[in-house]
Amino acid sequence: MAKDTMEKVGSWAFVIGLIVAVVLGAVNAGAAWVFGLLLVLGLVVGLLNVTSSEIMPFLVACVALLVSAPSLSASVSAAGAESLLGWLTRILNLVAVFVLPAAVVAALKAIFAVAHSK
Repeated sequence: MAKDTMEKVGSWAFVIGLIVAVVLGAVNAGAAWVFGLLLVLGLVVGLLNVTSSEIMPFLVACVALLVSAPSLSASVSAAGAESLLGWLTRILNLVAVFVLPAAVVAALKAIFAVAHSK
């Protein structure tokens, strides 16, 4: 596949992953296929979208999201506001499921780049 086509596939995977996470998180669809789809889309994004110049900002953003999403969920539960803000925690948790494999791929790319630069 041409590089331009691969970039388009990666870009569309990112857009589709975010839309799936937001829509299915809002309607409370937490089936196993949703997680599987988000994991696959996250892998595609990590492999095709994250360039070497974007790795560090991407990983910092991923760490911030992956730390804050569970914290927000715990705060909403502790406040007893699941009925009011449950949709937000579901969306953030699905976005985290989507971002996690992309972060792992980006981290492996970073490790590989550091190992080969010496």
